[in-house]
Amino acid sequence: MNFELPGLPDRTSKPRKNGLTMVMDKGLSLRQTLDLVSVCADYTDVVKLGFGTSLLTKDLAKKLQLYKDADIKTYFGGTLFEAFIARGLLDDYRRYLDKFKMEYVEISDGSILMNHDEKCEIIDKLSDDYIVFSEVGSKEAGVIIHPNKWISMMNKELEAGAWKVIAEARESGTVGIYRPNGNAHVALINKILAKVPGEKIMWEAPKKSQQAWFIDLIGSNANLGNISPDDVIPLETLRLGLRGDTFQKFLPKLVMKK
Repeated sequence: MNFELPGLPDRTSKPRKNGLTMVMDKGLSLRQTLDLVSVCADYTDVVKLGFGTSLLTKDLAKKLQLYKDADIKTYFGGTLFEAFIARGLLDDYRRYLDKFKMEYVEISDGSILMNHDEKCEIIDKLSDDYIVFSEVGSKEAGVIIHPNKWISMMNKELEAGAWKVIAEARESGTVGIYRPNGNAHVALINKILAKVPGEKIMWEAPKKSQQAWFIDLIGSNANLGNISPDDVIPLETLRLGLRGDTFQKFLPKLVMKK
């Protein structure tokens, strides 16, 4: 902070267990990665190399090292995991993870049909060697999952060994926990929060309005994911009430009375 402004909401500090910001890297160059970590490392906890981009990324090991040196955790997108699983190549995926010394893994089934017990077995197996993010929800527009099923799947995946469960929204923010227009499925989210520990959920929120909505609902330390590299600092201002969308929520009461 360049000035200690009084009355800002309390924010967790790295290494965070709650209040996480997960950034979506869709193919940043080494120079762009260096720029990102030089400006945003304090506010970035995890970087997801989105979908299958890690297979195509030049100098992948060098990029991962830049993130590691900045104390930013990394993992490969769940769609890549699904691409291996669809081909019956789980052991090969583990070799791929180990080749690049990955500590984190995402397990998802948003693009393939997978028996949920099988998914939980994979979570259980991989959680012995990696920190697991498991993603719940479909990437297909129009697919409706009953709230009770969301809750059941999330809790079972946490019991199987997932560190956090990710509530699906895609990078578009128009499926899963959101309606096609980007507005939140309010009833669904509230029902999930009533039955699943909030600190265990990573809410994908690529749009500013979605980020502000979750901060208003949960507070400064909501776990938010699929954040664009350009939006890391703008998101932090939302968390601290330094942007119009959350300004009044976090304005100290003494100031508001004047």
